[in-house]
Amino acid sequence: MPSLSTLAIFAAASLALTLIPGPAVLYIVTRSVAQGRRAGVISMLGVQTGGLVHVTAAALGLSALLASSATAFSVVKYAGAAYLCWLGVQKLRGADPAGFSDELPQRSQAHLFRQGLIVNVLNPKTAIFFLAFLPQFIDRSAGAIPLQVTVLGLVFVTVAFFSDGAYALLAGAVAERLRGSSTMQRRLDRVSGTIMIGLGAVAALTGHRR
Repeated sequence: MPSLSTLAIFAAASLALTLIPGPAVLYIVTRSVAQGRRAGVISMLGVQTGGLVHVTAAALGLSALLASSATAFSVVKYAGAAYLCWLGVQKLRGADPAGFSDELPQRSQAHLFRQGLIVNVLNPKTAIFFLAFLPQFIDRSAGAIPLQVTVLGLVFVTVAFFSDGAYALLAGAVAERLRGSSTMQRRLDRVSGTIMIGLGAVAALTGHRR
C-alpha cells in the first residue's frame, strides 16, 4: 500500500491535473450547458465510471499493451473520435440521442451515463496517462504493484469526481440563465455540437507520442 504521504502528494498532483480542462471536462461542460446541471452530473458519473475501467486496465497491465501496440491504440483512438463527432452531429441536427428535457426521464439519464462512459473508455490517452502518471508514485518495496496502482487510480478518480462535478454544476448554473428561449436553446445546441465535433477532430489528428 502507498504511504499516507505518497497518497497526499498524489492527490494534490491529481487535483492540479484535473483542474486543467481537458476533453472529458469539455464534454461534461457541453452537456451541462445544453441540458442542465443534472445532465452534466450524470455525464460526469459516466466519465468517472470510464475512469474506473482504465484503472482496472492499468492494474491488469492492459494499458501497457495498448501503449505498445500502435494498431490497438489507433483503433481505440479513431473509434472514440468518431463517437464524439457523431454526438456533435446529432446536436447540430437537433436530434440529440439523449433528448432534451428539464425532467430528464430515466431512459435519457441512462443514455447520458452511457455516453459519458463510452467517451472516456474510448479515450486511449486516459490509458496512456495512467500508465505514465501512476508509476511515478509506486514503491516496489511497498507491496503488490497491482494493488498500489488500484489504490492510486481510485484516488485519482475520486479527485476527478469532485473536480469535474464542480465544472458540471457551475456550467449548468450559468446555462440556466441563458436558456430562456427556444432560439437560445438552439444556439447552445450548435455551440455544444461544434465543440463535440472539434473534440473528435482533435482526438483523431493528435498522434501517439512515445
